[in-house]
Amino acid sequence: MWPSNKKIRVLVVDDSVLARTMISNGLNASPRVEVVGTAFNAKDARVKVDQLKPDVMTLDVEMPGMSGIDLLKQLLPAVPLPVILVSSLDLRVFDALSAGAVDFVRKPEPGQNEAFIHSLTSKVIAAAGAQVRPRPGAPALTAAGRPGAALGGGVRLPQTGNKPALPAPPLLGSRPSMDAAIIALGASTGGTEATLEVMKRLPADIPPMLIVQHMPVGFTQMYADRLNRLCHMEVREAKTGDELRRGLALLAPADFQMRVVRSGTKYTVSCMPGEKVSGHRPSVDALFFSMAEQVKCKMAGIIMTGMGRDGADGLLKMRQAGAYTIGQDKESSVVYGMPMVAYNIGAVQIQGSCEDIAGILLRQLQRW
Repeated sequence: MWPSNKKIRVLVVDDSVLARTMISNGLNASPRVEVVGTAFNAKDARVKVDQLKPDVMTLDVEMPGMSGIDLLKQLLPAVPLPVILVSSLDLRVFDALSAGAVDFVRKPEPGQNEAFIHSLTSKVIAAAGAQVRPRPGAPALTAAGRPGAALGGGVRLPQTGNKPALPAPPLLGSRPSMDAAIIALGASTGGTEATLEVMKRLPADIPPMLIVQHMPVGFTQMYADRLNRLCHMEVREAKTGDELRRGLALLAPADFQMRVVRSGTKYTVSCMPGEKVSGHRPSVDALFFSMAEQVKCKMAGIIMTGMGRDGADGLLKMRQAGAYTIGQDKESSVVYGMPMVAYNIGAVQIQGSCEDIAGILLRQLQRW
């Protein structure tokens, strides 16, 4: 957790002078943030990182010359700096998250600068205390722009592609207990890659899964498509009326609350606009509370990396209703906020790393 009396020093990287000015002025309006410099391309950014030693960097994905993604791949192994991406609606943002960026915010449409700055400021504050887990294997870029020795470690994350990231785990098979179980997972900052680490280790016939990931409008469909390419089960963005079934994972659409609906022995989801819950839409709490209230079969709840406490109270209700509950551990969380609160209030039965959670879940499923 970043000390509240210490300003977060930010480097703003964007090839547009208008964007640099707007972002800098907006961030400087926060009493918790100080923009210590700007950079207009990747090479300039690398020099400024060494000179200014910022606590957080905001980074445009699209820049002339070296892209923001290539900069991340070469910078982070040597300098594990929390980076917030500023991106248009572009699939490559997930490649940048895979390369080690902490979070992202969508570039504003006309008239949306105020909402954009509010979101970016919140993400900068969250990122200041984040644990950066860079993807190894790329040469570190020196301030002079030459490849140097790659330092540091991290986890190897998959490239975007059309093949699953890992060999298929053994199928669970035709067990009646697997036909009467539902799994819910919630995540925020750092969750796009942490959730992938869980999902890619699960078999194609996993009980139905419901996922809430805090994400800007427009990106949930692309994220669902990415999970669908890299994981063994079917993954898609949810819509009202979707029926839960084995081998299907449904992702809450951005700006909608996803809840479970029971009709006899069948379960569907509703995805409706409405008030924010625990400050979010979609909200992990909204999903978890509906699980506790509606689900009458076996269920599991998983809470992962993220700032704040969204999902903690809902997970506690799930545990009280008989669910098996898992929380991501501090060591593997980019931001140990949501899982920490859930653990502290007694909502979590067992903790594990994002690489181990799938195994923990599968062992429990085998016991049912």
